[in-house]
Amino acid sequence: MTEISEKQKKIIGRVDKIDLPQLKLFDLDAKIDTGAYGCSLHSHHIEVIEQDGKEVLRFKVLDPSHPEYEDQFFCFEEFTDKKVKNSFGVVEHRYAIRTTLLAFGKKYQIEFSLTDRKDMRFPVLLGRKFLSRGFLVDVRVINASFELKK
Repeated sequence: MTEISEKQKKIIGRVDKIDLPQLKLFDLDAKIDTGAYGCSLHSHHIEVIEQDGKEVLRFKVLDPSHPEYEDQFFCFEEFTDKKVKNSFGVVEHRYAIRTTLLAFGKKYQIEFSLTDRKDMRFPVLLGRKFLSRGFLVDVRVINASFELKK
């Protein structure tokens, strides 16, 4: 793995805006969490169904309280089934997908575990696995990626 110099790292704040184009979500609020290993996305109605003879993961993202919510099911043929320790230290069963995340004008392939975050302030959590791709967290900064779009 190539080491990234401090000058090459991008400053990301405690909250930032991201796009998830495959899920038709744009300017979505994401909490940056150095205490979390992985990334998670607020989802519900998560189920594995059979479609055309294949197992498919079907789910909805966000909920009616989010302006970006469209009451639409998304289906992924490629998904994983994993155990994740939540913020309370309790091990949960979750499904995970890989999708494209757009931030700072760059595309990243990223794994999101799907979980109900309706009681959380932000629908997306980005953890250390994503941040290790060349980011430095500055808690004084908010929406650094979004500011670059202007």
